[in-house]
Amino acid sequence: MDKYITSITQAIGKTPLLRLDRLAKIMELDGHIYAKLEQLNPTYSKKDRIALGMIENAEKKGLLRPGQPVLEMTSGNTGTSIAMVCSAKGYPFICVISKGNSVERVRMIKALGGQVVLVDQSPTSLPGKVSGDDMILVEVEAERIVAQTGAFFFNQFCNHDNSVSHEPAAMEMWQQSQGKIQAFADFIGTGGTFMGYSRGLKHHNPNVRCYAVEPCGCAFYKGEVRPGSSHIIQGGGYSKHMAIVDRSYMDGFVTITSEEAGEATKLLAKAEGVFSGFSSGANLMAAIKLLRGTEKGGHIGIVINDCGLKYMSTNLFC
Repeated sequence: MDKYITSITQAIGKTPLLRLDRLAKIMELDGHIYAKLEQLNPTYSKKDRIALGMIENAEKKGLLRPGQPVLEMTSGNTGTSIAMVCSAKGYPFICVISKGNSVERVRMIKALGGQVVLVDQSPTSLPGKVSGDDMILVEVEAERIVAQTGAFFFNQFCNHDNSVSHEPAAMEMWQQSQGKIQAFADFIGTGGTFMGYSRGLKHHNPNVRCYAVEPCGCAFYKGEVRPGSSHIIQGGGYSKHMAIVDRSYMDGFVTITSEEAGEATKLLAKAEGVFSGFSSGANLMAAIKLLRGTEKGGHIGIVINDCGLKYMSTNLFC
């Protein structure tokens, strides 16, 4: 066993890779699904990796000075992760977040010492689901506060250090699977996870096929956006191009309904004891569809993005 650590940030990463054999048997799948358990990071989210990686890169580049406030606009998980890293490193943190996010994340950010600025949702948005229009309102408020305070703008949506911070996780997935990963499926939020894993896996094997997972009716990259469509999968599906995404890494597309994401999330908990959220369920359902289709008999990697505890105020587990 390693010696004690001196910062919570040292507990980030090196998460296990779980092969979902029980679930595959229940669903009568021909093939294997490998789930990277990123909800085992300190704030129960894959976003801990980018919070640490992007802040440390900003420090190295001289973009973040000691004591300077850090500000981010977020759908929730990134906020809790940055709050944790800022607490450990001594930076004030301001989080601008839509009221469409679950209350658990807001409370976590505050508990970790962060300041939360809540922004009203767009009149056209569903309560409890952050839309692209909601994120525009959040961005406007974030830019106003940056200009007012001189805070360092974390900017996960446009900063390519986001995807770079996920590449070590992709390397871990490849090594843990003993090089068996043939395909990878990921729900598109900022695009950082998709790009980091796609680059990392294709570095080892250029033939690994990477699938973009999107909500039905809001599938921008697949070219299937229907006016008025909405979904309740938090953390993505914004129906627009994300600045850090390179389409050339997309070898295919899988669309998921909100109901499918919810059912897969529940199945994952009951079949494997893995307690996660909506987007993890979307990833799982995408892998199930692929093993019943073009990837039958294959080995597919997915990411378990966060913990189900962050969704107890929603109807996910009702």
